[in-house]
Amino acid sequence: MDNFATYLELMLRQVTGRDPVPWRDALRELCRRTEGQPAGWWLTGSAALAVRGAPVEPGDIDLVCGIGDAVALGGVFSDVLVEPVAPAASESVSEWWGRAFCGARIEWTGGPKPWVDDPLPADFGPAAAARLQTVAFEDWMIRLPPLDLQRAVNQRRGLTERVAMIDALTR
Repeated sequence: MDNFATYLELMLRQVTGRDPVPWRDALRELCRRTEGQPAGWWLTGSAALAVRGAPVEPGDIDLVCGIGDAVALGGVFSDVLVEPVAPAASESVSEWWGRAFCGARIEWTGGPKPWVDDPLPADFGPAAAARLQTVAFEDWMIRLPPLDLQRAVNQRRGLTERVAMIDALTR
């Protein structure tokens, strides 16, 4: 893909920490592009914590959506796709996958597989989807997984600093 070659150096500079990740700008662009569109998505990962006010600098924007919405997001971001929207590998956590670059990476999984919540719920699976919360980000309302699931996932991953950030948000 031409976009992959165009953005590769900047993506690598961000991943390696050489350049800051303008995640807020990328999230604004996501909100602008999807406002009024049929593509339904929700934010997860570190960006979801940052939107809630946690002192974390996300390395990208992670989205979760349905299968049809994954394809729709591909259309919304067709000019900046760095990986085509396509079925994910059979061992993947979702049915579909896509990645765009709007100053920062925007990645989405479409149709998380039910097993991601087994044996314990994930912050991007069906259990989280059933309990989404809505939080304001500037002029937009964004859906996020519940903090208790984000805390549990980060605790299982051994991310004690992130768990402490989540605990501070709930106080």
